[in-house]
Amino acid sequence: MKIGILRETKTPPDRRVPFSPQQVKLLMEQHSGTEVAVQPSPIRCFRDEEYAGAGVTLQEDLQDCDVLMGVKEVKADTLLPDKTYFFFSHTAKKQPYNRHLLQTVLEKRIRLVDYEYLTTPDGARVVAFGHWAGIVGAYNGLRAWGERTGDYALKPAWQCHDRKEMMAELHKVKLPPIKILITGGGRVAYGALETLEPLHLTQVAPEEFLTTTYDEPVICRIDPDHYVRRKDDAMFDLKHFFEHPEMYRSVFFPYTQVTDLFIACHYWDPRSPVFMTPEDYRTPGFKIKVIADVSCDIGEPIPSTLRASTIEEPFYGYDPQTGRESDPFDPKNVTVMAVDNLPGELPRDASEDFGNMLMKRVMPALLGEDRDGIIERATIAENGRLTEHFSYLQDYVEGKE
Repeated sequence: MKIGILRETKTPPDRRVPFSPQQVKLLMEQHSGTEVAVQPSPIRCFRDEEYAGAGVTLQEDLQDCDVLMGVKEVKADTLLPDKTYFFFSHTAKKQPYNRHLLQTVLEKRIRLVDYEYLTTPDGARVVAFGHWAGIVGAYNGLRAWGERTGDYALKPAWQCHDRKEMMAELHKVKLPPIKILITGGGRVAYGALETLEPLHLTQVAPEEFLTTTYDEPVICRIDPDHYVRRKDDAMFDLKHFFEHPEMYRSVFFPYTQVTDLFIACHYWDPRSPVFMTPEDYRTPGFKIKVIADVSCDIGEPIPSTLRASTIEEPFYGYDPQTGRESDPFDPKNVTVMAVDNLPGELPRDASEDFGNMLMKRVMPALLGEDRDGIIERATIAENGRLTEHFSYLQDYVEGKE
C-alpha cells in the first residue's frame, strides 16, 4: 500500500499534519511494503526538509497512492477518483457548506473515512484533537485576562515553537483573587486543567465556589449535574441526560454571579437547555468578564459567542446592552475568545499526539485486518454510495434538506 500525506488546502490554512516525519519513518519500518509520500507544502508545521531528512519521499502528484490522508476538509476539485481518503470532512452533521464536498466524494467513487467517527466498539473515539483545544483554549483565556486588565502580556501560542515555549510564558501570569470556572469533563476540560496546573491554583468544589469568598484565585470544574436539572425533578442520570436533553432545565445562573473567567469546554446538544440568555448578561450581579469558549457553538448555549474568531485575531467584545460585537477590552463588555481551530496554534505537538493515536489504533486496522470495525464504522461513503451508518445523509446529499 502507498499512502500520500496531503498538502492542506482549506482557508484559513491549517499547519497540522496526520504524521510527523519520524512517525512516517517508523510507520514504514513497522509495516513492511508500506510506502509513504508527502506532498510538498510551504505552510506545514514540519518543513519539507524535515520529511526528506527522515528519508520520506516528497511528491507533488499523488495519483499512484492508494490512501490519501490530510487533516481538514479537502477541496472538492482536488479529490482524486477511486481513492481512499482520511480527513475531518464535517459533513456527517449535514453542514450545508460541505454538501458539495460530499456530493463530489460520491461522484468520484471515493472511500471517505472521517477521523471523527473512528471509534471502539463501545463508541469511544480513538483519535481526536480535543485535548489540545483545551490546552490552548485555557492559555488564550489567561492571555485575554492579562490583556483586559493590563496586568501581564502573554506571547500568542501560535507564535511559540511548541507547547514547552508556551507553558514557559505562564510565569508572567499574575492573578488577583478571581474565580475561574470550567464546564465539561472530557479531554477538552482536562486539557484546560493541564494548562492551569503550573499556576498552582486551589481547586474548589462547586458548592464552595458558589458560596465562599477567597483571598486567592481559585478554579472549579463542573459536570452536567451541576448546571442542569430534570424538569420533573427526578434524580440526575448522565445517560438519560445525553439521550433526552430536552427534559432538562438550566441551573447555571448562580455561576454567572460569582465567576470572573469562564472556560467553556463542555459538549452541547442543540436540544439541551442553554447556559445563559442575553437577559442574564444584563442582570445585576452578572460578574463574568472573560469567556474562553473552547466549545465554540455559535449563538447558543452562550449568547456572547456571536461568531468564531481566528488564531490571529482571537478576541472580540460582547456588549450586554446591545447584544452586539464591540471593543474586546472595554470594561463594560465581556471579552470573548472563540477560536474554532485551537489545536492549530500548537501544530507540532498536536500533530505528534494525533499521529501517535493513529499509529496505535488505526494504522494496524488499515494495513492489516479491521477486526473491531474501527475503519468500517467511520466510512461515510464507498463505491459511489453512502454506507449504512451514514445513509441518513441521503436527503442532505440530494439537497432536499
